Amino acid sequence: MLGPSGCGKTTLLRLVAGLEEAGSGTIALGGTRIDSLPPRRRDVAFVFQSYALYPHMSVYENLAFSLRLRRYPTEEIERRVLETARLLEIEEQLRRKPQELSGGQRQRVAVGRAIVRQPLIFLFDEPLSNLDAALRASMRVEIARLHRRLNATILYVTHDQAEAMTLGEKIIVLNDGEIQQTGTPAEVYHRPKNIFVAGFIGSPQMNLVEGKMDQKGAIFKGAAFEVDLSTVLRDRWPECAGKPLVLGIRPEHFQPTRPENACLHGEAEIVEDLGSDRFVHLRCGPVPVIARLPGNLTLRRGETLHLAVDLDRIHLFHEEKRIN
Repeated sequence: MLGPSGCGKTTLLRLVAGLEEAGSGTIALGGTRIDSLPPRRRDVAFVFQSYALYPHMSVYENLAFSLRLRRYPTEEIERRVLETARLLEIEEQLRRKPQELSGGQRQRVAVGRAIVRQPLIFLFDEPLSNLDAALRASMRVEIARLHRRLNATILYVTHDQAEAMTLGEKIIVLNDGEIQQTGTPAEVYHRPKNIFVAGFIGSPQMNLVEGKMDQKGAIFKGAAFEVDLSTVLRDRWPECAGKPLVLGIRPEHFQPTRPENACLHGEAEIVEDLGSDRFVHLRCGPVPVIARLPGNLTLRRGETLHLAVDLDRIHLFHEEKRIN
């Protein structure tokens, strides 16, 4: 579940876990309604953003705690804890306290405390947000591997698009408590249903340019440029003529070209050199545009850049909704 802060992602998780009470609707797990059950009977495991480890207990005791509450035999507790520790590669830390661990190790223990219970579903609430960028990237890979090994259902909340796109088999995009779109990462990225999803998904975000369709042809005219959309809309363009439209172009769908072939001409204000890529911030009249271009492109700030656009990849919206 992906969305900006305050959109309702964590609230949804807490509803599933039984930590909040739903005002309406139903919650079912495996075809069985669970909304009337107390949290301890819902067979879900919650991995919190803050790890929520018991500081006075060792790693072993943290992992074993929920099993002891359920009065599992000692032999079964030890088997599950050691099996989980091996899976997460934290066997060497079993005798340590949480304060003796790194952020990544604490996160593994928090995940292990959920795994050891063998629940029907895992709930992850932004589990990597407290880690630095490099560790977050490596932990994403670990969680993906863990998912394959466990073959379990994970409901994962994040505001980080990279986490959602790399981990999710299905993405639910939320905003202001409402579902904006549901689909695979590819569907959400390549076919956003509305302007919010188009602008929220992608880094850098999609360029959104306001304009209108010419009354006499399929020419989109915006403040920054004109684009012939006859091959995109074919015979549908008359229904768009004269309407206020928003044209969306992802930064990677621009290509440098000769001036006579360009649909956009802009002055490079900022050039972000990322090695393999360059993010070029252009000023095209009153409209700022971002283009993602090859890292070997020779370009200086203040230079005029001429760009063509891949027409098969453009996005067109009217009254917030996609029309192409």
